[in-house]
Parts: sequence; C-alpha cells; structure tokens
Amino acid sequence: MRIAIGSDHAGFALKETIKTLLDDLGVPFDDLGTASAEPADYPDFAEAVARAVAAGRADRGILICGTGIGMSIAANKISGVRAALACTEASATLGRAHNDANILALGGRTTPAAAVPSIVRAFLATEFEGGRHGARVAKIAAIERKDP
Repeated sequence: MRIAIGSDHAGFALKETIKTLLDDLGVPFDDLGTASAEPADYPDFAEAVARAVAAGRADRGILICGTGIGMSIAANKISGVRAALACTEASATLGRAHNDANILALGGRTTPAAAVPSIVRAFLATEFEGGRHGARVAKIAAIERKDP
C-alpha cells in the first residue's frame, strides 16, 4: 500500500508526526506538501493528494489541515475520492469498512495527539466490507456521474 500525504500550514506538524509513524510501520508514502509551517492554502494540497489517489498513483491518502473539514470538502470534489474526516479510531474504521473511504482527513488543531496513531492504523488496516455498503458506495459514484 502506498499513501499520498499532504497538509497545509496548520497540519504541518501533525503530518511530520504521521510520516514518522508510516516509516515505523513500513508504509511507503509520497509527501505532496506543504514543506513548512508557513501559510499555505489547503485546497492545493487536497487536490494533489486526491488526484494521486483517484489516478491510482497512491492507494490511499491522508490530509491534515486545522480541522480536517476544509481538506475533506476540497478532496471530495475529485471524482472517485471518498475523503472521511475521522476524530476517533471508530470513525476511521467505519469510514473504511462502510464507506470505502480512500482518504483520511485529520485536524491538526482538533485531533488529540494521543489518538492519531490509532486513527491512522485503523484507516490503514481496515478493509471495505462491501455487501450492502457496496451498493451505497455505488450510489455515491452514480451521483458523481450525474454532476461532473
């Protein structure tokens, strides 16, 4: 599994922490920015990570901004992306299992640091359940096709 990861300035410190966790887990990743805590616009990094995931250059993505909300909104504009804001291990697990989320959004200012490793591990380890959830994800894809 290859991860594309990106953040704006508000998520930069947490992104660096997550990169260390990914290294420790042996998960390869591409850091698509930002490269510092200097002000940067989250839509630029959300688009870069979302396009990498949608194009298959990454299997999943992780995006971090101040709250994770802006990143998830922007990433979800890209067809084929299902970005889920997760604040707990349970929400990361259910986002993967029930929604086939392919991007995890986190809040650098709102996610408790102690919770981050378990959230990221759950996102990486959980597989999509399919079944009735697959039919619902197919409906999401149908909406995308109606409204380019």
